[in-house]
Amino acid sequence: MAAFRLCVLLVWASLTAATAQPRATPEKPSDTLDKEFHRQRREVLRQQLPPRSVAVFFAAPVRNRANDVDYYYHPDPDFYYLTGYKEPDAVLLLFAEPQTIGGTQTSEVLFVQPNDPRAELWNGRRLGVAGAAQALGIATQPNTAFAVFPLDTAHLQQVLFKELPRDVRDDATNPADLYSLQAQFRQKAGIPADFDATRNMLYGIVRAQGIDQPDRVKDYLNQMRAYNPALREDAYLGAYLQAKDARNRVKAVAAVPQTRFDAHTLSQLLAGMREVKTPEELVLLRKAITMSAIGQIEVMKAMHPGMSELEVQGIHEFVHKKYGAQHVGYPSIVGAGNNACVLHYIDSEKPKVGKELVLMDVGAEYEGYTADVTRTIPANGKFSPEQKTIYELVRKAQEAGFAQCKVGNAFQAPGQAAQEVIAEGLLKLGIIKNKNEVQQYFPHGTSHYLGLDVHDAGTYGTFRPNTVITVEPGIYIPDGSPCDKKWWGIGVRIEDDILITEEGWENLSKLAPRTVEDIEKTMAQPSVLETYTLPEL
Repeated sequence: MAAFRLCVLLVWASLTAATAQPRATPEKPSDTLDKEFHRQRREVLRQQLPPRSVAVFFAAPVRNRANDVDYYYHPDPDFYYLTGYKEPDAVLLLFAEPQTIGGTQTSEVLFVQPNDPRAELWNGRRLGVAGAAQALGIATQPNTAFAVFPLDTAHLQQVLFKELPRDVRDDATNPADLYSLQAQFRQKAGIPADFDATRNMLYGIVRAQGIDQPDRVKDYLNQMRAYNPALREDAYLGAYLQAKDARNRVKAVAAVPQTRFDAHTLSQLLAGMREVKTPEELVLLRKAITMSAIGQIEVMKAMHPGMSELEVQGIHEFVHKKYGAQHVGYPSIVGAGNNACVLHYIDSEKPKVGKELVLMDVGAEYEGYTADVTRTIPANGKFSPEQKTIYELVRKAQEAGFAQCKVGNAFQAPGQAAQEVIAEGLLKLGIIKNKNEVQQYFPHGTSHYLGLDVHDAGTYGTFRPNTVITVEPGIYIPDGSPCDKKWWGIGVRIEDDILITEEGWENLSKLAPRTVEDIEKTMAQPSVLETYTLPEL
């Protein structure tokens, strides 16, 4: 113990001395996004801000795992998109027009963690104020200065921010933790204690669309009220819903309260931006998707009936890390047999996959961008007749979905096409008695956007060029289903990542075998893991 303490003191001394010197930017891969990318993203957003407004962004909270151990920190995607900053306890201010603050004109300020040798001894180097300014190309101040920063919102028409997380821990030892930064912002801006972001969002929708699109707005309000019973007591929303004609709707819309505080517009603006990928983003997405597809190939070659679900998961994630992926984009889903019928099964508890179909929904995250690739394969290398029948039906549905990935098509078009194919197929097989029962065995959507989030931000309108989506139909027939027992325990999902362009669509994950023939052929190939054995425990 004495030796350990001496070592700590020596390291502490070296770190303290190092703080007097400019800090080098940490080593990172050569294909990361540069500061010009993030600057351009900020500028595109700024051009869309209302006049005389400020947009305020906060870094993501630190999440506690247990006791004094936190989860690995993952930056808020929007915050990273705009700044490139990956550390906690930070605030970004973007002004629609330059402001004179402290005698200096500025349109953006980033508040970051200052260097702290003791904290960095345990948790790693920080960029610090000077390092962040150099690496990110943005005016930077220490987050400890936010408390006294003269953010005068009285002369601004609007203060825009995303909904603030409500489960942020208060670190009493840190006066500039996220909890304190949010409290300081509320006080500076004069945000009422009872401000409700959801209600604010709905008021904004009613004011913006309530007269021109009443049916759509009313449907959405009713959905939200069903999900959130507290909204049923709101008099303004209730009056709008009860308006029976255009005249009363106009009166109800005019009565909806207006405020300088806006907790929904930023999310909408960023959804429109993040939906369409830049060339730099596509480089990173292609890399994440390719390494995920190669992971599928390596698992196919290594798979055998004695393997556990956890081992299958481990091979995927090893391949990702071998290529430099920092994380998985979401908890890996590896389910054999009936476990494949649980849509987000993440337990990986089955000790032997046996002769079952194994559904593997696994995606690498590289430099913030995530893949989302699913393959379903027979653990013994050969599809049974029943497995093959269901698999081919899902693949046929996916092909129908691919065909609808065209610029200008509705976002729902691939799903509608896939569902129709599956409904017809299940009806012919006698698994359902009418097409309306299809959702019993195909209960999820077919597509979502892909990017910094696995379910990425987007408008869900018509397809635009350089959008990346998934196409992932599936059929899940759990044990005990009201159909012939021979189908029980079969769960199949095939998911590919599709780039939509003016010229058509491109399957970015096509490297992973997808047909029955190609899967069986790949599974017959030798694996480098065949001779890798560990001692018995």
